[in-house]
Amino acid sequence: MDLYMLMPTVSTSFIVISAILVAIGWVLIIQGKRDAHKKVMISGAIAALLFFIIYVSRTAFVGNTSWGGSDEMKVYYQIFLIFHITLATIAAVFGITTLVLAFKEKFSKHRKWGRVTATIWFVTAITGVAVYVLLYILYPGGHTKPVWEVILGA
Repeated sequence: MDLYMLMPTVSTSFIVISAILVAIGWVLIIQGKRDAHKKVMISGAIAALLFFIIYVSRTAFVGNTSWGGSDEMKVYYQIFLIFHITLATIAAVFGITTLVLAFKEKFSKHRKWGRVTATIWFVTAITGVAVYVLLYILYPGGHTKPVWEVILGA
């Protein structure tokens, strides 16, 4: 496995780990285990942050992968990808908001936001894995130029 495949595999793994940790954290808070909930949810947030760092680094230095499937399917993939990116952006904003509410000990609001945030994050994780499967397993695409090369005209 080369760097081209390793980075997306690792970053997608962090999405899955994050979603699993959020699910565990949800169960823990239902059980009344606040300290364990806090630790697991912070770990989930760190896993999500690691995904983001790897994804941005790959985009900047390696480039994004172009669609490798048929032209007829490309529009459906692009719509799905836009849905995933939009959902991921919303999940990130909601996630940060939910964490801030917890750290400020505004638990009533945190509880309300947390339910919505976790649900959105689960769908984001599932669609993220679907994008990975489409781009790297079912319809492998080609490399594109890293963003820094595009910016510098290299």
